Order: sequence, then C-alpha cells, then structure tokens
Amino acid sequence: MTAKPGVLFDVDGTLVDTTYLHAVAWWEALRQFDHDVPMAEIHRGIGMGSDKIIDHLLGTDRDKGADEEMTTAHDVLYGAWWERLRPLPGGGDLLRACADRGLAVVLASSAKEAELNILRKVIDAEDAITAATSSSDAEQSKPAPDILEAALEQSGIDPHQAVFVGDAVWDVKAAARLDIPCIGLACGGTSAAELTAAGAVATYKDPAELLRDLENSPIAELPR
Repeated sequence: MTAKPGVLFDVDGTLVDTTYLHAVAWWEALRQFDHDVPMAEIHRGIGMGSDKIIDHLLGTDRDKGADEEMTTAHDVLYGAWWERLRPLPGGGDLLRACADRGLAVVLASSAKEAELNILRKVIDAEDAITAATSSSDAEQSKPAPDILEAALEQSGIDPHQAVFVGDAVWDVKAAARLDIPCIGLACGGTSAAELTAAGAVATYKDPAELLRDLENSPIAELPR
C-alpha cells in the first residue's frame, strides 16, 4: 500500500456532541457502586476509554472487581441517548472538504463497534470516510497512541503527512507520542487554552470554524 496524506479524526466530542452525555452516564454508573465523583472531574477524563477512565477517577490502589460492571452500567446509560445524538456543526462537511482535497479521512475512534455504527450514521458522511477504527483495534485507549497507530495502518496514511483533529487533552497527548500535529476543537468542553497548553498546533471552536479556515489550517499544509 502506497503511503498517502490524510486526516485522522476523533469522533466523540469532535464530530458528534457526546462529551457531556458520557460524563453524566459515568457519573450515574459510578454512583450505582457508591462512588460519588463530581461531574466536572469526570468531564476532565472524557476522551480516555473505559480501560483508563475508572483508574483515573478512582485511583489504582483499590478493589477493581466491579470495574466491568461499572463499564457495562455506563454503556447501558449512554446507549439510551443513541437515537437522539446530534452532529456538531460542520462535522460531515469538514470530512467531505478534506476528502475533496484528495486526503484520506479516517475516524480514529475507540468506541465499541455498535456505538461507532451509530456515530457514523449521525455524522452522515460515509462517502468521505476512508477507514474507521473501534475499540477492538487497540489494546489501550488514549492517551496511549494505539488507536492512531491502528488508523494509520488501516488507511495507509503516512504518519509524516498526517494531522489529527480531536477535542480532548488526551487526543493531543496521543498524537504527540507519534509526532503527529493535533488540531484541537473546543466543542468537547476543553478550552482552546488548555488544548494549546497540551500541545495542539491550532485550535478552533468546532468543525464548522475549522472548515471556514481550512485554507489557513495545518490541514492545508498536507500535500494534495
């Protein structure tokens, strides 16, 4: 496979408005097991997968016997929202604009397969998507770079000719481990200042703002 330029996209909080729904679902799931964690603290961990976020919120020096049940509780609670999920402004149009430039477009998601299928329907840009990852493609979730490595492998994107677009500090950190520049979007609830401090090379309010400035963004620097 010939290496090619492309753009990797996080999905939750970047293209689909799910961040706060995940936070509420984790808040309720943790409460079911007598862990009262403030929602603001949970929000800071969104972007990690379930393999990381429980340790992040509850610490590693604890009984982990209920972790799988807590994860299942989160999944059930979050699943109740699936049919009402909404795309973030400009999400599908941004993917199509990147594809129109001749760039490979890859969804670098750590969502489970069934959830990813719902997210793809919400984005409604199948004609622009080259490949997509799910949780089964990575041993560890962000900030580990496993999902990005899987996305590169599946799509044939040259990591030296790639840009990652995400909404969380964990996205920026994962991209940095592969020396891939990351554009930060504030639509997941993390501020532009925080994303910049984490290492984002540029920040925008949401996909629509990035689309409007596409010709001046790091994406425009990729070969066509």
